[in-house]
Amino acid sequence: MTRPTVIDIAREAGVSLATVDRVLNARPGVRAKTIDAVQDAIARLGYVRDMAAANLARSRSYRMVALLPDTDSQFVQTLADALTEAAALAAASRTELDLRRYPPEDMHILAERLAALSPEDVAGVALMAPETPVIRDAIRALKARGIPLVALASDLPNTDRDHFIGTDSHAAGRTAGVLMGRFCRGLSGSVLAVADSMLLRDSIERRRGFDEVMQAEFPRLHVRPTIETHGSPEALRRALGDCLATLPDVVGIYLIGSGHRALAAHLRDNGLLRRFVVIGHELTPHTRQALIDGHLDAVIAQNPGHLARSTLRVLRAKADRAPIDEGQEQLRIEVVIRENLPPDP
Repeated sequence: MTRPTVIDIAREAGVSLATVDRVLNARPGVRAKTIDAVQDAIARLGYVRDMAAANLARSRSYRMVALLPDTDSQFVQTLADALTEAAALAAASRTELDLRRYPPEDMHILAERLAALSPEDVAGVALMAPETPVIRDAIRALKARGIPLVALASDLPNTDRDHFIGTDSHAAGRTAGVLMGRFCRGLSGSVLAVADSMLLRDSIERRRGFDEVMQAEFPRLHVRPTIETHGSPEALRRALGDCLATLPDVVGIYLIGSGHRALAAHLRDNGLLRRFVVIGHELTPHTRQALIDGHLDAVIAQNPGHLARSTLRVLRAKADRAPIDEGQEQLRIEVVIRENLPPDP
């Protein structure tokens, strides 16, 4: 059986080929009744558009923009490297990635950069940022201009974002809770939680999942209020020093976000390495070495390469108004310990 063509759609819907082309490419000037007739014909015929061929025929290219915080986080740098590598592979399919950094302490600057993006120049945006009122408004304005946006690594569920690309942060937090409780089996005392910022959705969800498990399954472990460092190693060292000085019963430390280097430096300088169970997130060069050295007990990770490739695939699909393969884009939560470390890339 031959595949249906646009000629078959035009004949089935009783319209011209030009009208079918306008509907397929979402161009203006077609009545709603006619659009419905064309879409009904597509459904009856089981027509599946070959987007690669269509884009090649009209020489369409895709310029995507990815906005990441300008920090010294190794995970952010690992993600940036993965996006650059994925973009190099996608260049053959006319996809270009413009990777940009923004100052994480000023959401107004990020909002201004989002406002400067034009649908004539940009086919889609990937954004890793906290969900603040300023950013919510900026995303709504971006979407109103017809530019699709995906949330990257940390979700933005209360905005008009088109898709979230990353692991389930609530499930990742629950996983961290199970690991902390089992590594601390037989112990009782305090567990410290350290985060860059509790404005980040992934930090909020991880902490919520962690608390659920700890309260339900490990009541002898008391999780203290989150220490927020705002990405400052000095703030982490100062706050951690104060907590350890006033809480002699600390048995575990949960790193909700980044800060592994500052934490290890503080524990090393104070002769406290391997005194606590330490659970963290994301496999980076430092967390890899910390696992090898025994300074970190387990890492809950996601594959940055999958994250980057999925970003470009989803943005292409959104630009083409094409469906997304949810199975292909679902990222798995990976638990990494010293004994199952993957080869160093």
